Amino acid sequence: MGRITLEGVAKRFGDVEVIPPLNLDIEDGEFVVFVGPSGCGKSTLLRLIAGLEDVSDGRILIDGTDATDASPAKRGLAMVFQSYALYPHMSVRKNIAFPMKMAGIPADEQNRRIEAAAKALNLTNYLDRRPGQLSGGQRQRVAIGRAIVREPSAFLFDEPLSNLDAALRVGMRLEISELHNRLKTTMIYVTHDQVEAMTMADKIVVLHAGRIEQVGSPLDLYNAPKNAFVAGFIGSPRMNLFSGPAAAEYGAETIGVRPEHISVSPDSGKWKGRIGVSEHLGSDTFLYVEDTGLAETITVRSDGEVNLRHGDTVWLTPNEDKIHRFDKAGDRIA
Repeated sequence: MGRITLEGVAKRFGDVEVIPPLNLDIEDGEFVVFVGPSGCGKSTLLRLIAGLEDVSDGRILIDGTDATDASPAKRGLAMVFQSYALYPHMSVRKNIAFPMKMAGIPADEQNRRIEAAAKALNLTNYLDRRPGQLSGGQRQRVAIGRAIVREPSAFLFDEPLSNLDAALRVGMRLEISELHNRLKTTMIYVTHDQVEAMTMADKIVVLHAGRIEQVGSPLDLYNAPKNAFVAGFIGSPRMNLFSGPAAAEYGAETIGVRPEHISVSPDSGKWKGRIGVSEHLGSDTFLYVEDTGLAETITVRSDGEVNLRHGDTVWLTPNEDKIHRFDKAGDRIA
């Protein structure tokens, strides 16, 4: 079991409240991602769940039991940090075994768990090597293996891929997702990368200034952002947001249109502009359109075969059914 419930959980450092009281339910077996900009409180919230920070107010329940004051070792959770935190003088086998040795688990059971974790993480052929003989991705898998053998009720990942290069990040992202599908264990994953959040999560928790802005599936957040902050944060490239006359036309303070929901034409349309930078990615072309009078730059996602160049005049037309409207407070207008 791995159900985690936060009831009015808050965190203060002196007089500074970094996480105002919040409530959150994480169901058994869910892959939940905490995402938000740097300094939004996502790592602090994860550390509160882990027991590495004291809760200022509220309760943390793990499988219905109050764990607010329990030590990290008593919570049945396993944490994987941004740094691999491996012992360089120990073999992979001994690094993975270390938490079991400290817990007094019999040697036979240790070996069984090590072999199972190594098989799941493609580390069987590396068990006798030391961390210095492994790539960054392999070292991260060792750190995950060390967590797996504890057989926790939930895994807590604190930006585990941030030290890897782009190609390794994509590979490890897939491996962690596949691991979740095999283990069916609750996972809470912290990242500032909303692409990781969109591709990995069953449920995303968007945080801003310590507050939960929205909770939902990736597509829920993408298709129906609760407010302008979520609209601008979720999605790559980010949603175009306009205010002024363009928004007033739709009875809103701000409107948002995603890049793929704007068509481009050299002849006619709703908004006139000029091509600035264009990024040709093969299947897609991203056009950055300037001088529209609506925003500094409008991003348009177009077909990869589009033949437009810097300085070309174009007309843009939004898909009327895909326009998001927000009021003066930034909240979604139904």
